Amino acid sequence: MKDKPTVSQVKIIDVYDNVEGNAGFKTGFGFACVVLLEEENILFDTGGDAPTLLANLQTAGIAPEDIDRIVLSHAHADHYGGLMGFLEKNTDVKVYLPAAFPDSFKEEVRAAGAELEEIEHPVAITKGVYSTGMLGDKIKEQSLVIDTNEGLVVITGCAHPGIAHIVQAAKVLRDKHVYLAMGGFHRPPLSAVEEFQAMGVEKAAPSHCTGEAAMQAFEEAYGEDYIGSGVGRVIEVE
Repeated sequence: MKDKPTVSQVKIIDVYDNVEGNAGFKTGFGFACVVLLEEENILFDTGGDAPTLLANLQTAGIAPEDIDRIVLSHAHADHYGGLMGFLEKNTDVKVYLPAAFPDSFKEEVRAAGAELEEIEHPVAITKGVYSTGMLGDKIKEQSLVIDTNEGLVVITGCAHPGIAHIVQAAKVLRDKHVYLAMGGFHRPPLSAVEEFQAMGVEKAAPSHCTGEAAMQAFEEAYGEDYIGSGVGRVIEVE
C-alpha cells in the first residue's frame, strides 16, 4: 500500500469523549469521532450510548444519514454502545469491525439492516482511508489511518495493543511518516512520548483513556504541536 496520498483535506470532529473539549457538547465515557471527507463521511466508534452520540452529532451539524461508513475499533461497550441506537436512524451504512467481535453482535448488526465487513488484516475502507487490521493479543483492535498530503493521520479508539505499536504499524502500512496521532492512548507509559518523537510523529491529540499524566507529558513535549482534544474538538488537515 505505497500509492500516492488521496485525501487532500479532512475534518475530524470528536463527537463522544469523557474529556471535555467544547462546553456545548455532552461528555460520556467512551470515544467516537466523525471523519469528514470530500466524498464520504466515516463514524469511527460510536461511544457508550446512542442518546449522547446522537445529541453531539446534532450539535456538530451532522445528521445520521450523513454517515456512509462506521468503523468500530474493538469490542468494548464504550466504543460500540451507540451503534444500535444509531442504526435506528440510519441503516444505509457499512459497518467495519474486527473479526474478533462476538458472533451474536455481528448478527445483531446484520439484523438491524446494516452491511457488515469483518476485518482481520489491513484493508482500504475508502479512498485514502485504511484499517490497520486487527492488532494486539488479548484485546484485538483496529485503528484508522488517513493518508493526507501532510502525512498519515492515525486515529485510535483505546490503543490496547500499545499506541507506539499502532503508530509503527501505520508507518509500515503506508511507508510514510505520521503527521498526527489522536484518540485514546490507553494510559501509556510516559516513554511513549519519546517513542513518538523517535518515530517522527509531528502532532499529538490524545484524549479518552490516555490519562492526565500522559496527556500532560505529551503536551509538555510537543508544545505548539500538541492539540488539546476532547468532545466537540474539530481538527482539520489540508
